[in-house]
Amino acid sequence: MARSMAFDFGERRIGVAVSDPTRTIATPLATLARRPGKRPPWPEIGRLVGEQEVDECVVGLPLGLDGDEGPWAAEVREFGAELERRTGLPVRWVDERMTSVLAERAIRELGLKRSDRRDKERVDAAAAAIILEGWLTRRRREAQEAADA
Repeated sequence: MARSMAFDFGERRIGVAVSDPTRTIATPLATLARRPGKRPPWPEIGRLVGEQEVDECVVGLPLGLDGDEGPWAAEVREFGAELERRTGLPVRWVDERMTSVLAERAIRELGLKRSDRRDKERVDAAAAAIILEGWLTRRRREAQEAADA
């Protein structure tokens, strides 16, 4: 069974999460380093997609509080288009407003030391898991609605 993989694309890091084969649980997988203005680490992304037997990618889309797309959303859409081109997999978009805040809160609730809670890599991977969790929930709800119709 294939999995879904989510990406939280940032200027310095890309958080990555993956679902279990039943697409029930989203788990933080990795955080990839990225230099601002430079290409994403495509070889590493391709390796993760292959190792995890992914058949769809989910990318968090940064919308403004009013729901509009700004300049950063355009850059994230470019990443998604290139991800789709390089992997041949469909890319799904999920509104990522507030995911970093939720990720930081979840890490704080784990009771980690303050220095560990500030670990940005941990927050980015957790944000990707929250993005993926949102997608998986939406996917199940749509399947249920179709079955009920």
